[in-house]
Amino acid sequence: MKKFAFAMACATILSGCLAIPPRDTTPEMRDDYLAAVASVGCVMRSEKQYLPVELQAGLTREQAVALTEYHLASGKAEKLPGDQGVKLMTGACA
Repeated sequence: MKKFAFAMACATILSGCLAIPPRDTTPEMRDDYLAAVASVGCVMRSEKQYLPVELQAGLTREQAVALTEYHLASGKAEKLPGDQGVKLMTGACA
């Protein structure tokens, strides 16, 4: 059991470093996420932006957060100053 937990921790660390898309998302889901984020102005600060993104893209909150983290890790999004949210910089938001 300890080996499994260690392997999962390593996989989590590596996926952030290598910017691997979340396992439970498809290319279509990732495209829908990009379109949905663009529809809210490319910036996600609060529930006001996250909820429409989730609904439009058909994602759970966990999937939306994981995709946001993926884009941050890959340099396709940036954290806004003062912890004011995240700005996407790819797709229609480029």
